[in-house]
Amino acid sequence: MPGAPTLLLLGGRIHSPTHPDATAMAVRDGMIAWLGSDAVGREQFPRAEVEDLDGALVTPAFVDSHVHVTETGLCHTGLDLRAATSQRHCLQLIADHAAAHPGQPIWGHGWDETGWPDGGAPDTAALDAVVGDRPAYLSRVDVHSALASSALRNRVREFPAEAGAAAPLSGAAHHLVRATARNLLTAEQRGAARAAALDAAAAAGIVAVHECAGPDIGGLDDWRDLQAFSERREGVEVIGYWGEPVTSAARARELLADTGARGLAGDLFVDGALGSHTAWLHEPYADAPECTGVRHLDADTVGAHLWACTEAGVTAGFHVIGDAAVSSVVAALEQVVEHFGIAAVARCGHRLEHLEMVSAEQAAKLGSWGVIASMQPVFDTLWGGDKGMYAQRLGAQRAARLNPFALLASQGVPLAFGSDSPVTALDPWATVRAAAHHRTPGSAVSMRAAFAAATRGGWRAAGVNDGLSGTLVPGAPASYAVWEVARLAVEAPRDSVQRWSTDPRSRVPALPVLEPGEAPRCRRTVHRGVVLHG
Repeated sequence: MPGAPTLLLLGGRIHSPTHPDATAMAVRDGMIAWLGSDAVGREQFPRAEVEDLDGALVTPAFVDSHVHVTETGLCHTGLDLRAATSQRHCLQLIADHAAAHPGQPIWGHGWDETGWPDGGAPDTAALDAVVGDRPAYLSRVDVHSALASSALRNRVREFPAEAGAAAPLSGAAHHLVRATARNLLTAEQRGAARAAALDAAAAAGIVAVHECAGPDIGGLDDWRDLQAFSERREGVEVIGYWGEPVTSAARARELLADTGARGLAGDLFVDGALGSHTAWLHEPYADAPECTGVRHLDADTVGAHLWACTEAGVTAGFHVIGDAAVSSVVAALEQVVEHFGIAAVARCGHRLEHLEMVSAEQAAKLGSWGVIASMQPVFDTLWGGDKGMYAQRLGAQRAARLNPFALLASQGVPLAFGSDSPVTALDPWATVRAAAHHRTPGSAVSMRAAFAAATRGGWRAAGVNDGLSGTLVPGAPASYAVWEVARLAVEAPRDSVQRWSTDPRSRVPALPVLEPGEAPRCRRTVHRGVVLHG
């Protein structure tokens, strides 16, 4: 027998494409059973458990298409350096943390020297002066380079000679230091970090995250522990991707079965990041004329992985940021499409993470092949503009072409939005606002399109193509969030990129105003009828 329904009486609005005027929603057995008005709902469900939400806004819950759960939690439970405003301030934060946690290894994240007035990142001697003989690993905000104390460096076996006393470390030296630092964390620390991260996601209205795991990120043990943790705990759904290259369809199927991942994608690094000068470019960096970045995977490895995964019907994907990295993958995809056909490639749902430097010609090809772009709009908020980090690294002209959401959407490339947490915060409304307020004119998408990419887009990127997940319609999973909002958007200004209206007569579902100081507050997060937060 079906369970008794819960009737949510809102006196406000429900974000539903089929019932934009609805003010009440009935949920039964983890599914949305009905939408309509409060008065009709009371008549139709006289025995329902009734909850009055006092004018709140109910929307589909968010899906974050790119996260690193354990690392995100370590920011919540440990040393978060994203607030550092100078080298001196950064060192003071490290010193304060060291004093508050005597005798423990130090794991921190988030420093970004590009806006500091007193020079670049601290050198190893400066770090040693505040941590002494304790192992300390401090990743840059993009997690593609890091500071490491001498005590940590000395623990690394076969440390590359060319790394020397370099600060920060990148490439192979960074991966070795990172793995060594990770092994110093206790199981209790890692478990507390995972709980903190998933609780923070639920509190932000997120019901599912795409964990982008791999050998050089958290390692297989961390991925297996996260799987076991999420299975034991009724909470935010963890959809995993494993970033390890394969050379045959048989190996692709074997690795997928062994890891339990959704695909062999995510952070399979073709290159690094712009902030660390490791994104792979066709032309040198503006502020490092001798440097074109780092290529982690050659063309043969990229092509073999795509070929094997397509033959096996498995989702493949790569981390690509620089234009040379994007070109390498698009060229390999072209060969795979030529051999297997567009339909076979599209069925796999191959995905590209970040995809910051993509041309119009490449976007058209990716759209025709059904390749998904998993992107992080807050990158543009943090580093875009004519004086931001992108402009420092590339020059203003090249920087203005980064993160072209409108271009990709216009060419039919499916968009899924996320945070790359801990690189940026778990804040999906900030993601929506960033995509709709791009720093480059013509690169933004509408609020509706941005919201769809942060909700339905995440499910689609994970291969959930039921047409219901990520929406509030009868028959859809009851995965939603309840928000306190200052006000709903009625009609966008004429000079705004948000040329749409939520006037009831327009039949467009309501979204909140996302101006500074008016961020929605999450009162409740529900996934398939189970309350995760609130």
